[in-house]
Amino acid sequence: MSDRVEKYTEHSWRKALLNSQTTLQTAITNLENSGLQIILVVDTNGSLVGTITDGDIRRGLLRGLDLNSPIDSIIHQDPLVVPAQMSRETVLQLMQANEIHALPIVDETRQVIGLHSLNELLTPYQRPNLMIIMAGGKGTRLHPYTTNCPKPLLPVGGKPILEHIIERAKEEGFQHFILAVHYLGHMIEDYFGDGHAWQIQIDYLREKHPLGTAGAISLLHFSPKTPLVVSNGDVLTDIRYGEMVDFHNQHGAAATMAVRLHEWQNPFGVVNIQGVDIVSFEEKPVVRSHVNAGIYVLSPTALNALEKDQYCDMPTLFSRLKERGERTIVYPMHEPWLDVGRVEELNKAQQEWNNHLTSKF
Repeated sequence: MSDRVEKYTEHSWRKALLNSQTTLQTAITNLENSGLQIILVVDTNGSLVGTITDGDIRRGLLRGLDLNSPIDSIIHQDPLVVPAQMSRETVLQLMQANEIHALPIVDETRQVIGLHSLNELLTPYQRPNLMIIMAGGKGTRLHPYTTNCPKPLLPVGGKPILEHIIERAKEEGFQHFILAVHYLGHMIEDYFGDGHAWQIQIDYLREKHPLGTAGAISLLHFSPKTPLVVSNGDVLTDIRYGEMVDFHNQHGAAATMAVRLHEWQNPFGVVNIQGVDIVSFEEKPVVRSHVNAGIYVLSPTALNALEKDQYCDMPTLFSRLKERGERTIVYPMHEPWLDVGRVEELNKAQQEWNNHLTSKF
């Protein structure tokens, strides 16, 4: 496994974490071993106290500190940090403008949850994970647009929905894609071919009959060695596919489902009752629930729950795995996301998503 892949799969940024009672000698050893050019100093709760770079250590030694001195006097206590939802492009611009090589990622409580590396953002890298995209549906809810065009080829921002998905994943190092096709599948194959134009490899699973959002995977003629990403072919999103794979690996899951928080406000006042007695009133309450975002990560062993060439949707696959005692988890996502399943969503995509592609908010 390459160093680039290892950086993502093993969460090597955690090697940069140290507490403020550490000595300069330990800090120097940490910088040499991690190769990340930064130390993230955290408290006992994992919250960021500050950062230390090689320059900070050198300046400390010039001031008279020795290798046994604690690092607390050289900690940069107000470092630049970013939230997880900041786009890759914005992070890169921020790092280049401030001439920094590493940028901590923190949550709302200032806990460290990751680290951006300038080398990682600038250097091409490859992931070994396969990505399967379900592109065989008829898109009946999008008629008449899908009468002579498969849904994944409908244009948004000047290119097909499916092309957006592929290019987004390619940015994160995914190189091998398999498209599951059925309805007007020849049009998809004619457009993408073997992927040469995108400098990637594209193969196809050809469904003789609809197999659902999971069943087509049973047509694979080989057994993947690493977890695979599966996406519906009509989902536009800025989700970090690679980070979702890392999350899946970190939790030792057989299957991971991306979910998004959906809020719906009841337009009426709700009366809570017990029998005929009124218990309480709620004025237009907001109902919150997590919905399936149509993006998944499956470990190779999860494919054993599929039957060859038999219909199976993803919720059914997850249920089978759970019944077998396998761990199935969710990956809460916050990134922009749009399921282009109906005419209203297509219109929204062609208007709002065009703006998003331009602004990358």
